[in-house]
This record gives sequence, C-alpha cells and structure tokens, in this order.
Amino acid sequence: MSTEVTLPALGESVTEGTISRWLKAVGETVEVDEPLLEVSTDKVDTEIPSPVAGVLLEIRFEEDDVAEVGAVLAVVGDAEESGGSDSSDDSEPAGDEAEAQEVPEEATEEAADEARSNAADEVKGDSAPSSGGGSASGTEVTLPALGESVTEGTVSRWLKEVGDPVEVDEPLLEVSTDKVDTEIPSPVAGTLLEIRFEEDDVAEVGAVLAIVGDADAAPAEDAPAEPAQDKKAGKADPTTQAGTDPDEVAPEKAAPVEVEDEPAQEAPAKKPAPKQSEGKSPEVKAEVARRASEAEGDGTYVTPLVRKLAREHDVELSSVTGTGVGGRIRKQDVLSAAEEAKKKAAEKPAAKEAPSEKKASTPAPSASSEVRGTTEKLSRLRKTIANRMVQSLQVSAQLTATVEVDVTAISRIRAVAKDDFKKREGASLSYLPFITKAAIEALKAFPKINARIDTEAGTVTYADGEHIGIAVDTEKGLLVPVIKDAGDLNLTGLAKKIGDLASRTRASKVGPDELSGSTFTITNYGSAGTLFDTPIVNQPEVAILGTGALVKRPVVVKDQFDQDVIAIRDMMYLSMSYDHRLIDGALAARFLSMVKARLEEGDFGGELGL
Repeated sequence: MSTEVTLPALGESVTEGTISRWLKAVGETVEVDEPLLEVSTDKVDTEIPSPVAGVLLEIRFEEDDVAEVGAVLAVVGDAEESGGSDSSDDSEPAGDEAEAQEVPEEATEEAADEARSNAADEVKGDSAPSSGGGSASGTEVTLPALGESVTEGTVSRWLKEVGDPVEVDEPLLEVSTDKVDTEIPSPVAGTLLEIRFEEDDVAEVGAVLAIVGDADAAPAEDAPAEPAQDKKAGKADPTTQAGTDPDEVAPEKAAPVEVEDEPAQEAPAKKPAPKQSEGKSPEVKAEVARRASEAEGDGTYVTPLVRKLAREHDVELSSVTGTGVGGRIRKQDVLSAAEEAKKKAAEKPAAKEAPSEKKASTPAPSASSEVRGTTEKLSRLRKTIANRMVQSLQVSAQLTATVEVDVTAISRIRAVAKDDFKKREGASLSYLPFITKAAIEALKAFPKINARIDTEAGTVTYADGEHIGIAVDTEKGLLVPVIKDAGDLNLTGLAKKIGDLASRTRASKVGPDELSGSTFTITNYGSAGTLFDTPIVNQPEVAILGTGALVKRPVVVKDQFDQDVIAIRDMMYLSMSYDHRLIDGALAARFLSMVKARLEEGDFGGELGL
C-alpha cells in the first residue's frame, strides 16, 4: 500500500514552499523519518522526512518547483507497486512463472534478496509500518504542548535507544523549541520499541515520537550477531540488510537480523545498490558517492542537514566526534567543531597574523576564486528579499532624512556600566538598546510614524503598540525578528531581548511568528563601517531608522562659559527613510530631532542604577 508525502505547515503565515533538492531518487529505498527532500520557504529551510519505510515510487514536484502546503510531493510504497502496470498487460503470460521468464536474471536476484529481507523483517518483528512485520504494540509517546504559541519542536537528543528498558517518567529524549528546551518522559514503564523521529527532525505538537511497550515486542536481541554488526543493542551494520544501500539506512532503524543464507549467497545482496544508480542523473550519482565517502570509516548515517552545515563551516565530518545515539553526528557537534577551529585560528601568534592582515579584510579569497565566472541559483530567501525591496519602492514614495548625533554621553555611561551589566544580566550593553529606547519614546509622541496607510481604502491604521523589528545580518541574508510590545520594556529588557533575538536568528532558531508583525524597523548598517545609508522601508510599515558607524571627530561644542570650542566627540549619523504618502518632511525632522535630543542628553543612568 502506497503512502502520500505531503508538504506540512511550516509556520502560521507560510502557505507554500520551494523544492530545493531531492535527497532520494525514484526507486531508492527509504526508512521511516529518513529525509526525502529539502524545502525552502520565506522564513525557514527544512527537510521533509518519509512517513513510512519503503521505496520512493513517484516524485510529483521537480527541484525549484513551488508547492502549496498540503500538496502531495511524493509517493512511497512497496517495490512491487512501481512495476505493477507492466505486469497487467493481457499479452503477457499469467502467473509467477511467466513473470520469471521475462525478468532478467539480475532482477530475479533483486527480488530474491528483497524476499529474504522481508522474511528477516518478519522474524525480528520490525516495528516500521511498511516493513512487513507490523507496527509494535505499546504506548505512544507524543510531543506535548510546550507553550501557547509553540506548534512544533526539534528533537535535540535521544537519551534512550531502541531495546533499552525505561521507567515511568524517565526522560526519553530532549526537545528544543524557539521558547524552551525540555525533556520528554516515558508515560509508562517498559522497553523502547520504536523511535519515529531522528535527532534534528522537527515534530509537530501531538506527533508520535516513540512507542514504549513490553520487552517481548522489541526486536530480538538474542539473534546471532554477524561479525560486522554494531555491538550496541538494537543496531546492525546496514550492509547486512539485503538490497539496501548501506549509506542510506539510519543505524537507529536497523536491528540484528538472522539470515540463514550461506556467506557466498550474501554477495548478490550488494549488487542492487550499484544497479539502483543506473539511469539516474549525474547529480544524483554524485550525491550517492558523496554520502558514501562521508560515511566511510564507521558507516554512521549523517543527515543532509548536518552535511550541509559541515560544508558551510568547512568542517571535516571524519574529524568530528558524534554525541548522538550510537555516536551519530548532530548539528551541535558540527557547530562546536567550527567554533573550536575559530578559536585555534585566533590563538595563532601575532607575528604570523601581521603579514596576513591584508587577507583578513577579504576573509575568504579561496571562496571568491571558486565562484568567479560561475552562475548559481538564488536562494529562496534572496528571491524574497529582492521581490520585497522592489515592491516597497513601487508601492510607496520614499525619501530619507539624516541627522548627526553626539553620543559621547552614551559612550561614558557604557564605559562605566557595561561590564557589570554583562555579569548581572548576561547580555551586552551596546549602543542599539539606547537608540531603540529613544526611538520608542519618539514613536509614542508621533504615532503616525508607527502607523500604516491604505490608499485604496483611504485609511490610516495606528498600531496598538510599538513592535520593533531589528534587522539581523545572517549567512543566509537579512532577517528582521520582532520585539513585540517593545514600548513596555525598559533599557535592560531591550538589551536582553535584542541580544537573544539576534543570536537565535543567526542560529536559525527563531520561529516564523517572531519574524512578522513589526510596526517600525531599526537597521544597524554602521556595524560594517558605513557612515550613513538610505534604507528601504519594510512594508507595510511607513518608516525605518538606520544607525551609522560611530566615529571620533573634532566638532564645535559649548564649554562651561558658553563659548564655542573644538572637542573630540563620538559622532553617529541616524537616517530615517519614510513613506511620503503619509509622513511629511517636517514630521520626519521632528521625530529625528527628538531621538537626537534624547540620546545627546544621555539621561539613562537611572535605568542602569548609576
């Protein structure tokens, strides 16, 4: 029986996704929860797993196609279903003997291998729904509701393996969401019979994560182990399963299997693997070869997400020690290895770094040489940014006003308070919280800048609060997480919220709901050294504030005798682009003047206990 694989809901406002890459080809064997493809949306990139074990029979969408939520992406079922239409021809002899006469010898061997594999599955009582052994009977462990707005969670780490005994309320796994990290306990005592989600997989609230039941229903542990089998309970070398590519089987899904064939008869079991790649595109063949090379050594399965992360951070998977079940490499292991490599690079003697100072300004000359003269596809996020920027300029009349601000008073406050603030609050006290606080106060005084306009309806809608978007530069592109009800926060709350959102956005840990709903945006282009810029309004807002680089410059100021003198001050440009359909130049100037005055007076000491 075949099963349809549909595009799940990936966020409250996400209605469609683009097929980035197929990780499996038609005819390949897949395990339960093994990733089939990668999907990209406006807000998140994710993998879509197979809901059942079987063979990929059909692919409904090609790469770069756009599919709506709920659309059928592929069909997974039994291998016999893929060739059923050919055997139904009236001109063909009826019966199994006639089929055997027309099937090539190699195909017959494949069928025999598959039959042996199915028979072995029945012997071990495999719990995978499509493996022929039936589902394991027991108590389902589901993902509970972890918060009012939390709809899904990521499996961080399994604390138990299939076959392990568990007690009531004993933690089975760790789950991470955009708001909380927690452990999921077992509701009953028994044996862990089945794991439905791999580490790093995303599960919706209510999804069945595992099954716990009687030990009799668990995979047989007393079966004779082959020499190449993993010594851990409930696992076997993937090559012992006939007709299956060893690099495409998750070790957690494999179990000891007793096959009563002679060693010489096991050789044909490895033949179908090369045959599966025949007729496939060079890209698919390259992908299979790459997986084989990356899994070489201990044969541990590595998810495409982890492989992609390793390539992005230039991490050799062979040098990474996995902390997952059975030594499986998790994305946290790759990130830790990348961070360790950065620390080692930073610890090099200064004498060696001095000659390469010129290279530091162009961080990756080798990467630049790799892309010269080539063409690559735009990412889904880059396409979205491009379309929205053009749309913003087309639908609104934009221009930019700029003021120069003396932030010397803020610099003095930071010099005194930032170290204690970091120890006490665990967040950095940058200039951005001060600017955000001043902008919020100005938005309350000038609510039209915190509104939105609908020229077709002839209306202006004023926001019910100050929901501040903070533009964050990430490896994928510019994202704008939102501080909801920022007007209710003090300086400390803003600093902590900005730091938290920025770090989670760069780590791709913000939810779709956190990337929408802003009424006013602040972008810090000065962090890269730009003095001032003309940012584009983030629709449907009517204004965006840009902060330039802080520079020391001689300026004319008043001394204690009210005389003009030249002094060295910390200066910064603030630029605000606004929609002239609603905001006039005079209103923009008054708004910026209020922000400027608030920052220059520097009256923030009371909020920091100074």
